[in-house]
Amino acid sequence: MLLAGGLVLAVSVLAAVAARPLAEWLPPLAAAWLLVSGALVLAMASGAMLGLLALAAAVRTPSVAAAGHESLRLITSQDPAPLALGVLAAVLLCVAALAAVRVAWRRAAALVAAHRGGRRLPSAGQVVVIDDVAADAYAVPGWPGRIVVTSGMMQALSADERRVLIAHERAHVAGCHYLFAAGARLAAAVSPLLRPLVPAIGYSLERWSDEQAASAVGDRELAARAIARAALAVAAAPPGRGAPGSALGAVAGPAGLRGAGEVPRRVAALLRPSPPPRWLLLSAGVLLVAACGLSVMAAALSLHGLIEAAQAARSR
Repeated sequence: MLLAGGLVLAVSVLAAVAARPLAEWLPPLAAAWLLVSGALVLAMASGAMLGLLALAAAVRTPSVAAAGHESLRLITSQDPAPLALGVLAAVLLCVAALAAVRVAWRRAAALVAAHRGGRRLPSAGQVVVIDDVAADAYAVPGWPGRIVVTSGMMQALSADERRVLIAHERAHVAGCHYLFAAGARLAAAVSPLLRPLVPAIGYSLERWSDEQAASAVGDRELAARAIARAALAVAAAPPGRGAPGSALGAVAGPAGLRGAGEVPRRVAALLRPSPPPRWLLLSAGVLLVAACGLSVMAAALSLHGLIEAAQAARSR
C-alpha cells in the first residue's frame, strides 16, 4: 500500500514538473486531453490512497476490529499502515474533499451565471458585438455557447484578423474548453501538487483554439498577427474597463488574451509548423497515469483481502 502511495506521489510531482514542456512539445489537442485526464486520474488516485490509508489505520484499532468482527492480531501482524499516518491521511482527505466541493460549487455557479448572461444577449446568431470602446472578446459557455466581441476590439483588428478572432472563440465553444478548465481546477483542489498543471492546461486550450483558427483561415502568419494585435488591444484597454459580463469568459478557461506571458509563446508557435504527434511521449504519459490507477486498485484489493482474512480468522 505504501508503495502504491509513493508511486502516486512520485508521478504527481513528475506531472507538475513536466506539464509545461508537454504543453509545448505535444500538439495542443493531445496535450490538453493528456494533461486534463492525467490530472483527474491522479487526483482520484490521491484521494483514494488517502482513504485507503485512513481505513487501513482505522481497522488496526480495537473498537473498529471488534465492530467488524475481525482478528486484530492478524491485522496488526500485517501492519497495513501506521496509525499516525492513517490519522494524517484522514485529515488530508477531509481537507481535499472540502476544497473539491468549494471549487465545484464555484464553477457550477459561474456556469449558471454564464448561461443566464448568454440568454440575455441579443439572439441574432452566435456572435454578438456589444458597444464598448474597451477591446475584449470571450466565449460564453452555455446551451448554445455564445461569442461576445466588443466594438473596441472590432475596430482594433482588420477584417481578416477578425475572422481569426471569431474562429479562435468558436473553437473554445465547440471544444467545450470550460469543462477542461473546470476539471483542471477540480484536480488541483484535490491534490495541490497538481496546481502547475492548471496554467499548462490553460495554455494548451489557447493553443488548441489558435491552431483551429489558423486552419480555418488557412494562414498561420495571419493567425499569429491577429493574436498579437488582439492581445495588444486588450492590454491597452483602460484599467477596470471591459465588456459587461466579461468575467463570464473566465469560465471557459484561462486568461487567454489577457495572459501576457503566454501570448509571445503562442505567437511563436503559430509562426512554426504544427507540432508532430510524438506518439512515444504521449504513450509514456498515458502508461504512467494508468500505472498509478492500477496500483491504487491493487492496494484496495489487498486491503479488502486482509479484512476478509481477519474476519475469517475471528470466526474460527
